[in-house]
Amino acid sequence: MSKLIELLHKDIRVIEGLKACINCGTCTAICPAAAVSDYDPRMVVDTVQQGNEKELELLLKSDTIWRCGECLSCKTRCPRENVPGYIIQALRALSVETGFFIESKQGQKQLAIKRTVGDHILQYGYCVYIDEVNTDMYPEQGPVWDWLRENKESVMNRLGASYKKDQSGTLRQTSNESLNDLKKIFDETGATERFDKIEEYSRLNAIKMDIPFSKGNDEYFKKMYEE
Repeated sequence: MSKLIELLHKDIRVIEGLKACINCGTCTAICPAAAVSDYDPRMVVDTVQQGNEKELELLLKSDTIWRCGECLSCKTRCPRENVPGYIIQALRALSVETGFFIESKQGQKQLAIKRTVGDHILQYGYCVYIDEVNTDMYPEQGPVWDWLRENKESVMNRLGASYKKDQSGTLRQTSNESLNDLKKIFDETGATERFDKIEEYSRLNAIKMDIPFSKGNDEYFKKMYEE
């Protein structure tokens, strides 16, 4: 068994998600992403099942594996109990591990996901936090959102939220103990290492593209996010 195939089949999500695909296409028929893009989970599973190293490498370098929304609709309908969504998760992990994610436009956006959702979880304890959602990055929020942010303390009090308060309730201040526990979970599960690889491969790609690279919403981040 070749290197990439061997690495992929060590992932528990492939072990659980690939039983015996008969290429019936039910997963593609039910898939919301397939309805609005050229994503085809049947093709993904077929490629993995064939075990062709070159085809697998092309898949890991493609936009395809980043189009899945991980809704797992495929899990509910497959007549052979395959789970293409699990296989996609494993492919994404391997793409980051090998640095192949940087070869595709959708893969390159992993830095934006890491520096928003990922970093916000570790900083605030929330994947989406009001202080970080502004109309410069999320113009679809509209002018009402600008007003809400400007008046968030009074609005939150009126709504009975616990914004930045040391008590139970919505948007409460996450304790340092809980944040430290989150960091330990990321460390133990390999998420911290994966985040580091996303940063490092992105840095190398920025050098290749001659784009300044630092931290936060730097020039490289903005290019990946906006494009």
